[in-house]
Amino acid sequence: MTLVNDKLASLFPAHIAQLQKTARTALTRENLEGLVIHSGQELKAFLDDNSYPFRVNPHFKYWLPLTEVTNSWLVINGEDKPTLIYYQPVDFWHKVTPLPESYWNEFFDIKVLSKATEVDQLLPYDKKGYAYIGEHLEVARALGFENINPEPLVNYFHYHRAYKTPYEQECLRQSNRLAVLGHLAAKKAFLNGDTEFDIQNAYLKAVGCTTNDTPYGNIVALNRNCSILHYTALDKVAPQNHQSFLIDAGAQFNGYASDITRTYSFRRDKFAELITRMDQLMLKAVDGLKPGLSYVDLHINTHREIAKVLREFNLITVDADTAVASGVVSSFFPHGLGHHLGLQTHDVGGFMADERGTHVNAPQEHPFLRTSRVIETGQVFTIEPGLYFIDSLLADLKVSSNSDQVNWQNIEELRPFGGIRIEDNIIVHQSHNENMTRDLGLS
Repeated sequence: MTLVNDKLASLFPAHIAQLQKTARTALTRENLEGLVIHSGQELKAFLDDNSYPFRVNPHFKYWLPLTEVTNSWLVINGEDKPTLIYYQPVDFWHKVTPLPESYWNEFFDIKVLSKATEVDQLLPYDKKGYAYIGEHLEVARALGFENINPEPLVNYFHYHRAYKTPYEQECLRQSNRLAVLGHLAAKKAFLNGDTEFDIQNAYLKAVGCTTNDTPYGNIVALNRNCSILHYTALDKVAPQNHQSFLIDAGAQFNGYASDITRTYSFRRDKFAELITRMDQLMLKAVDGLKPGLSYVDLHINTHREIAKVLREFNLITVDADTAVASGVVSSFFPHGLGHHLGLQTHDVGGFMADERGTHVNAPQEHPFLRTSRVIETGQVFTIEPGLYFIDSLLADLKVSSNSDQVNWQNIEELRPFGGIRIEDNIIVHQSHNENMTRDLGLS
């Protein structure tokens, strides 16, 4: 990790400089003096004294790699060194995270806060010119903030978060590295005949994290469960026969998420051939990520490519164009091609046409697409085409006027396998696409 930290240390100054520039421009536009970004605080479960797992404000971890500290604050004006108010209580009930010494410390004026209720002594006295960015509106109001998450300001930051600095790109590479370790361990556990629960544990052990540390709830599905798009049940009993395995799981590094999916067949069979073909299709879609092109167009083109696969495997009785026109393909591929990736798994700014936040809707025929934005250099995407045999969608298709476009006998043969999704994480460069996932050897 020394080499990684050295690289991050070399990239961090430019990252902070870019964020300072963005903040100054945004504040000037909105005639504001500064920002106050709240890391967040624990949320108690209803009628309980236990808290939900803490998730830091993404605007906070944008500036520095602190993802577990509650009740901490950043004060930023885009010109002076940002102030970090770091909460370090005296507490014998819980482990207190001491202020780390790292490459980023010198870029902040650090003040230690021992009592959360005394933060107002360290915040700006006159808050009229400051905007509060955070989740806890009642805290902001109690402290005297009037500008709370102003939409034009937040839109400006969300729009620019789509462009990842070299520092952010390195963090994303490292989050992919961790996730790949987990995926390799999970594949081995599947081939050993383990349960979904045991496969999940193998993944977490390889990554070195708990379920609370992953960027989203891992999808670990065997056989028919592969058809449930957000399956998180984790069966503790092994199926009678292992047929297929779909894992959609990521990791976090310095607050940046990876989001990787693989599908495997237990044997060399027709489903394995279908996986291989879908993998080729996925890599072709990756090649289509080019600056200046529309992500919507890439999704639509991939939709048509999936129709071709359905025809090649004799799962439909009509040509690809007919299947697309009739809408049959959507029964097998009901979600979008992918999304922006970064501080959040489904990162912000995907539907913004400009810095003002002008919204560009997804096409009516593809309502689940998660981005409508033009592809540009410095953006990071997932590419995740799928082909599924979903009971409810197939049932609707079978009683529709398009039922005769489907080879139902072949569908029934593959229905027990559930479905296929393959997903890589891609940085768009001017001259090429960097497939972080494949570069780490996960085929």
